[in-house]
Amino acid sequence: MSEYGIVCPSAIGHLNPMCALAEELQRRNHNVTLFGIADIKNQIKNSGLNFFLIGKEEYPIGAIEEKYNSLGKLHGNEGIKFTTQIILNYAKMLFKDIPPAIKSIGIDSLIVDQFYDAGATIAERLDLPYVTICNALLVNQEVSVPPYFTNWIYEESIWSKIRNCIGNWYLNQITNPIWQEIQAQRKEWKLPLYNNREQVYSKLAQISQLPKELDFPRKNLANCFHYVGPLQNSSGTESISFQNVSFPWEKLTDKPLIYASLGTVQNKLTEVFQCIDEAVSGIDAQLVISLGNPKNEPLDYNLSDRAIVVPFAPHQKLIDRASLVITHAGMNTTVGALSAGVPMVAIPITNEQPGIAARLARTGAGEILSLKSLKVSKLEASIRRVLNEKSYQENAIRLQKAIKRAGGVKRAADIIEQAVSTRKPVYA
Repeated sequence: MSEYGIVCPSAIGHLNPMCALAEELQRRNHNVTLFGIADIKNQIKNSGLNFFLIGKEEYPIGAIEEKYNSLGKLHGNEGIKFTTQIILNYAKMLFKDIPPAIKSIGIDSLIVDQFYDAGATIAERLDLPYVTICNALLVNQEVSVPPYFTNWIYEESIWSKIRNCIGNWYLNQITNPIWQEIQAQRKEWKLPLYNNREQVYSKLAQISQLPKELDFPRKNLANCFHYVGPLQNSSGTESISFQNVSFPWEKLTDKPLIYASLGTVQNKLTEVFQCIDEAVSGIDAQLVISLGNPKNEPLDYNLSDRAIVVPFAPHQKLIDRASLVITHAGMNTTVGALSAGVPMVAIPITNEQPGIAARLARTGAGEILSLKSLKVSKLEASIRRVLNEKSYQENAIRLQKAIKRAGGVKRAADIIEQAVSTRKPVYA
């Protein structure tokens, strides 16, 4: 039996896959503790997982929710810059609070979200084996692969590679404060400085929620990199959600269901929801809109009464019933829809969402509309194509089969157990 510790962002999109993985490891008689701030304490405890409070001074109740509310109003590079500041501040807290917490509990290995590079340095400081989990789109950089924050298509041309290098340079400049903080902490702890950013990721195992078929072609991933598909619990429902949220199931009809959600963070752009509402108005389908948070008031979004609009919805259950999902191309919504064989129309907003949308479009399981080009007429045309042309659903079903083959949370747990017990790389 191992004592695992989990280090990951407090956003639901990262917590849900991590908690599904934790539940699987607990089912195998391991102990798993998630280190988190006050805002998520009740949600984690309600899931039945162990929770250790960190960041008491820096993150009192409501602190991170305020940050996410601000992020929900941003898009593009402004969203990336804001996210970078959140991660930087969190890293400083992790370096201070996690080592003594690990020692007090007796944690013997770490499971680290790829977005929190600080976790790897903490593991090295304490001589603990650790595994990297890519809950969002993997950020591993390659010359041939467009940077994760872009919607650029994959090409092998020299020009594309130059473009990709420039994009990665730009991203590294934006995120350099995080990198410098990590290097400074390594110097203080007398650890060797990193020579490149790839050294942050585990040398034992790196695990991604993508099925390989959804990613761009890769040439330089570590031999211990594994595409396992969505990290979901056996029931197919979300491990972490908001409590006491009801949904009017009785209002659903026999018409094709279009489910629209911009996730639990990027949900403050009212004009996007209004565009979706209007675009579906002339289509013979039923629209359900989730505003992503129980505190979001439908009246504030000025939507019509044609749609069922709820502050928060039973996400995967509605996806499973849908004919089409309109999404911001968040990782969990994208792989959740593909797990159900449901095609999508993606409206990426910031961070890794453009990169996920570009991959989705490449598979033929959906279409992309950028925020800049978002118009009712264009969105309505995309919705009609995805609903009416069989190829979109056929490709979504093809990805659904790939996801089933990938192994999911059980395969991820197998890899982690082997990596931690042997302290040797688990090769793909």
